[in-house]
Amino acid sequence: MGLADIKARVAGEAERVGRAPESVTLIAVSKVQPNERVASVLEEGHRVFGENKVQEAAGKWPAFKEQYEGVELHLIGPLQTNKARQAMELFDVIHTVDRPKLAKTIARLAEELDHCPRLFIQVNTGEEPQKAGVLPADADSFINECRDLGLVIEGLMCIPPAEEEPSLHFALLKKIALRNGLEGLSMGMSGDFETAIAQGATHVRVGSAIFGERDYS
Repeated sequence: MGLADIKARVAGEAERVGRAPESVTLIAVSKVQPNERVASVLEEGHRVFGENKVQEAAGKWPAFKEQYEGVELHLIGPLQTNKARQAMELFDVIHTVDRPKLAKTIARLAEELDHCPRLFIQVNTGEEPQKAGVLPADADSFINECRDLGLVIEGLMCIPPAEEEPSLHFALLKKIALRNGLEGLSMGMSGDFETAIAQGATHVRVGSAIFGERDYS
């Protein structure tokens, strides 16, 4: 495994289903990865990275952004309202807008800061109580609510339940996106990104398959 292998697999699957390889953005998920591993992927020329926690990203990425031009940073973990300002100053894309209070906070800060990251709404396609995300039944009204606040929503994101067939969840996310005129689909991780690409993913989030297993110790 490694970056070159994953890039080749992304391109190969896109071509297999009749899509341009550049229609899929590969997000290298660098959470809990040591800086030297991240630096080696940056050295290989990759520039799109994902982090789960605002604090961890704040300790890691300002220095990397100074050193490497063109870094695009994606927040793919849950966002607490009290960290929204810091997240909006640090991240280029937020994938986890999932509740009215957060949407209102982002809208207020966007006006204050005069800029807003690109935004995805997280949908809890498996309706799992422990997971963040708006329920599928509430997705349409929440998308409209965000738009009414003046937010530009680029797409939707999901994390399917580990024990279920991911393609069903990817198909559901695509269906919700289509009926709301959204093009962005952030779906697919190390174990299922090819399935996600076949279902129309525009962003796949791959960590351990690029960097190696995470060390949580």
